[in-house]
Amino acid sequence: MSKLSVRDLDIKGKRVLVRVDFNVPQDAALNVTDDTRIKEALVTIKYVIENGGKAILISHLGRPDGKVVEKMRMAPVAKKLQELLSKPVLTANDCIGEEVKKIVESMKDGDVLLLENVRFHAEEEENDPAFSKQLAELCDVYVNDAFGTAHRAHASTEGVAKFVKQAAAGFLIEKEIKFLGMILENPARPILAIIGGAKISSKIDLLNNLINKVNNLIVGGGMAYTFMKAQGKGIGKSLLEADKVEIAKEILNKAKSRGVNIYLPMDHIVASRKDNAQDIECVNEIPENMIAFDIGPKSITEFQKVVKESKTIFWNGPLGLFEVNAFAAGTIAIAKAIANSGNVSVVGGGDSVSAIKKAGVTDKMTHISTGGGASLEFIEGKELPGIAALTNK
Repeated sequence: MSKLSVRDLDIKGKRVLVRVDFNVPQDAALNVTDDTRIKEALVTIKYVIENGGKAILISHLGRPDGKVVEKMRMAPVAKKLQELLSKPVLTANDCIGEEVKKIVESMKDGDVLLLENVRFHAEEEENDPAFSKQLAELCDVYVNDAFGTAHRAHASTEGVAKFVKQAAAGFLIEKEIKFLGMILENPARPILAIIGGAKISSKIDLLNNLINKVNNLIVGGGMAYTFMKAQGKGIGKSLLEADKVEIAKEILNKAKSRGVNIYLPMDHIVASRKDNAQDIECVNEIPENMIAFDIGPKSITEFQKVVKESKTIFWNGPLGLFEVNAFAAGTIAIAKAIANSGNVSVVGGGDSVSAIKKAGVTDKMTHISTGGGASLEFIEGKELPGIAALTNK
């Protein structure tokens, strides 16, 4: 990696501002219901405090739109972090200002402070330079370990780096760049991308970039039916982006010219509507009045074969409406096939992570990205502002 790492910094006795991604789900009583993102940040936090630094953590939570929203305060997250670290975590009522400076001044080496929700200030998302400078005044060095927000040029992810002597990547960002970068730079071949989800519109750049990198491409989920329409096949009442049929044709032609094999569903689990379990059936050709919600057994067998023959697999997006159990079989079968293949498997955030959890194979994947949008933009070949802003080695 061409950027400074936290391990390149001299942090003993230093105030270390660490941008973390603690945007975690909570229940009605504000208890954290999934602490994955907090656990992912522990390696960097522990490194800072074990090497004599003062860890000043900053994160957003939810979408308060630049206002103080009581149910989006960081206190419940601090409580969960305290449990996981097995040591006290200090909190503040704001993320800038004199009161916060006083708390920072009183910190001892090895202390941890979690600042208040940075998005309580509109200046955060505006990437306001004066606000960025106020954040920078709290620290000697800055570490970004929030990969999930690295594609946003916000004050706490990009702006602050301009006002500190050294801005480095935390261990989570290092890990993300290592595995996502491997997909783009030097994968073991053959390399397979499995792209699902509802719509092509959000994944055009992703598909276009992957076609230059992969040997095989499986397209599933709702977006597959726009591709099938582009091939002149009947799709019944299945999800269709009519204005993207020509783009689907272009992608199919581009893949063919580059010798990339594209696999689309061969059979389908259909129903008249998603909440009607009465008329579910498996078909090779989709009837006029039916909607396809999942791939069928022939498709599963074919896709499993491609998975087995691959050396590197990148997966983003479910292959059916997996939230509904009646339409989850395809996604779960492919998740298990990837997990049991022994191949390098990189999963790109979002719904794919939920699907892996549902299939019970989380621990068998090589790398699961913590950033949905960020991982997609990285694989699309775009520069992520939160990483570009870090100090070069």
